[in-house]
Amino acid sequence: MIKNLVFVFLLLASFAISAQRTSSSPYSFFGIGEEFTPNTIEQSAMGGIGVAFSHYKYLNFLNPAAYADLRYTTYSFGILNSNLTLKNGATKQTGNTTSLSYFALAFPIGKKMGASVGLQPLSSIGYSLNNSITDSNGDITRLTSFTGSGGVSRVYLSFGLKLTKEITFGLEASSSFGNVENSVSEQKANVSLASKYNETLKVRGGSLRLGTQFNKQLKNETTISAGATVKLGHDLRVTGNEYLYSLTFTSDRSEISRDTISQTTITGRYNLPVKTTLGFGMGKFDKWYVGLEYEGQAAIGTSGFLSTSNAAFRYGDSNRFSLGGFYIPKINSISSYFDRITYRAGLRFEKTGLLINGSGSNANFTEVDDFGMSFGLGIPLKQLSTLNMGFEFGKRGTTSNNLIQENYFNFRLGLSLTDINWFQKRKID
Repeated sequence: MIKNLVFVFLLLASFAISAQRTSSSPYSFFGIGEEFTPNTIEQSAMGGIGVAFSHYKYLNFLNPAAYADLRYTTYSFGILNSNLTLKNGATKQTGNTTSLSYFALAFPIGKKMGASVGLQPLSSIGYSLNNSITDSNGDITRLTSFTGSGGVSRVYLSFGLKLTKEITFGLEASSSFGNVENSVSEQKANVSLASKYNETLKVRGGSLRLGTQFNKQLKNETTISAGATVKLGHDLRVTGNEYLYSLTFTSDRSEISRDTISQTTITGRYNLPVKTTLGFGMGKFDKWYVGLEYEGQAAIGTSGFLSTSNAAFRYGDSNRFSLGGFYIPKINSISSYFDRITYRAGLRFEKTGLLINGSGSNANFTEVDDFGMSFGLGIPLKQLSTLNMGFEFGKRGTTSNNLIQENYFNFRLGLSLTDINWFQKRKID
């Protein structure tokens, strides 16, 4: 059965990679796009918590210290399908994207250490917006189109070490890379040539994250836990070119380039300050767990991007509050398969830090907030492997100040394949 599931996942992953437009959100226009929180399917289903939680077979993208408690080699990958409904006053539009969420491997090293390596998307751009100006008769006098594509991914290496029976420490190093393209085209009525601004960028950078966890088992078999991570401040370097040229459109809106008006080299940076995450939780081993988590970061800085040139947006401080957990009726039940399923749920409140100027006034910026509620299932397979499903409903943004509200439904599907410890010597009876 597991071999068949692996084949299906690889088939879906191949499809997702071949069409890796991972965002249809208009908010991906800003900066390097819509940023993703590095969560596993299990963590996403619990509102995004995980900094204080560790497990003997599950990956943890939020705190590298958790790998100190890993006891099995685990291969894990996930797929995200996102359905968006965009609202702007009385206007509605829908979009759907499918993408690979992550591909990762984690393994223990002896009894006090563990490590993980993987690939994840960091941000994505995928928007197509039109703005038209009409005269008194309702005829279009000017049409402006905004389009963007690309994104940034990261490869990471995490390491966890058990310092004492109750305290673990972790370190994560990652390297980010990607290509981004933004363009703005404008066409006026009764003018034969249109103009287009095009920006092509390469994004590169690296980061370090430090983490720690504390776990204390009480007399009634309940365990209390606490965790913290600090992602050190770092820059993403941006290099590329910007072009301004004239063009004409065919009847099917295909472009025919004419004259290049200007060409400029771009050198910019995406400045990410220190990000701190704190979490607390309690539960019983392989029975239940509930946790609360806070994440905060100062305002992000950008330079050299298309969207900063017209004061269309700015960044403020961001934060996230998450509450979630899981419940397993009876993990070793023989009589009921449903009693061995892991049931997860959570809530997430997030201030993204993005503020948008929707009215044209430099003093009128509106915050883009995000709220999501999620639940999920961990379906046990043979040899400790698990098929994980997550469902999330949420709302991002607002229709006030000429902005767009996104109502989204995310379906996540992940597979965790658990094997024996690579570093454990095999025994033959």
